[in-house]
Amino acid sequence: MLSEAMWGRLAPLLPPQKPRTGRPSLNHRRFLEAILWLARTGAPWRDLPPELMNWRSAWRRLQRWTACGIWDRIIDALRAMAPDAGWEAHMLDSTVVRAHVHAAGARRAAGGQALGRSRGGFSTKLHLRCDGRGRAVAFHLTGGQRHDLIGVGPLFERGALRTGKRGRPRWKPEAVIADKAYSAAWLLDTLRRKGIVPIIPSRSDQPENPDFDCEAYRRRNLVERLVGKLKQFRRVATRYDKLDPHYLAFVQVASIVAWLRCLGDPTR
Repeated sequence: MLSEAMWGRLAPLLPPQKPRTGRPSLNHRRFLEAILWLARTGAPWRDLPPELMNWRSAWRRLQRWTACGIWDRIIDALRAMAPDAGWEAHMLDSTVVRAHVHAAGARRAAGGQALGRSRGGFSTKLHLRCDGRGRAVAFHLTGGQRHDLIGVGPLFERGALRTGKRGRPRWKPEAVIADKAYSAAWLLDTLRRKGIVPIIPSRSDQPENPDFDCEAYRRRNLVERLVGKLKQFRRVATRYDKLDPHYLAFVQVASIVAWLRCLGDPTR
């Protein structure tokens, strides 16, 4: 699933094939192809074709890379490569992901694992933030019954990006575009105090938002299209993983593919 152009951009961002101590790792490209096959098909781990990789080896490496935060670092590196950073506006949205019966059964010590019951049944809610070009910036998971506003804080706690200049990493866009679910007085006031323009339509029981711009609001379709791109991967569209970090890892892998497609061939 990785073209030569995509692999050429991705390979320098991966951990070293031969660590300073211990045995060399199995081929990184084989591992990523195996993970992408699982993400695309939604198949159980034990159904991973042996010619791609042994499923136990792939499972252990996914655990290690997820625990080390490698997926986050890859996304940040791809964002830093983008010639247009998309800081003029960031979009917020959420989507309910139906959880398979296999997603239940995590040990009680592991916590709730962002699983709940909504109108859609046993589900997880994926909160996401994208930049002004519709590219993923940050993700957060809650139970399917939780309100969209629950995810705003965690989404802005992540996604800071070093611009290569001196000073703190940049985290603040010029504007935030979101639908009526995010129309809350405290959120609008907080965004204005931070110098962020809230382009959020008001509900019928609230005073009109003076910062709402109908033309700018039309760009909100970018975050909805991002949701559609991510859900082309069946392991994102349906949750099969018991633990939050492992499901989120497949979401991040799908977003990495979307980023690579946006950036194109690095040799051109």
